[in-house]
Amino acid sequence: MEGAWFARVRWRWRGAWLWPVFAALTVADGVIGHELPPIGDTQNFVAAVLLGCALNLIGVILLRRPLGALLRRVRSDLPREIAGDYAGTAVVVVVSVVLLAWGLANRSSIIADRNVLRDAISRAQAWIGGQAPAEFRRNVARISTLTIETGRVYRSCVPSLNGSRTFCVIARPQMPLARSVRFAGYEPNYAFAQGMG
Repeated sequence: MEGAWFARVRWRWRGAWLWPVFAALTVADGVIGHELPPIGDTQNFVAAVLLGCALNLIGVILLRRPLGALLRRVRSDLPREIAGDYAGTAVVVVVSVVLLAWGLANRSSIIADRNVLRDAISRAQAWIGGQAPAEFRRNVARISTLTIETGRVYRSCVPSLNGSRTFCVIARPQMPLARSVRFAGYEPNYAFAQGMG
């Protein structure tokens, strides 16, 4: 009797990894999502943790038993609960790996978008520095840029020295340099963005 109890405890100890791994990798999913967002260019840590937790729960609920049953076909010596724990742990690990791969794949597009934005800002600053009235040219370092269409259209504004007016341009980085920037009025970006929404 004591030998059976010891064997059961040993199996429970071996199979008791699901929930500690679930908790640890849910936090890791939050870090992954924050540092390498799968969609867009930023993600809040709490939102990333919630996404990881939801995906982990869905995966464990839907796949733990079927994968555990498959595992028992390969290893018939495993008790059902232990096989389920192993399968659930594998699902949680796979979710983290998928989130990491997704974030890494998205990172290249984030970097490309940031490079295009920098190019648009440089073009806008050069154009404003050469074409705008003097009260704006002297303030070109205080440029603010609004993304209208990622990778294609940006609106940049520079305040006047006294801050009462703004001078704005539209920059299209994909166009030839000489035709990529044009005057876009005096309405500041915050007011322009409200009109867009």
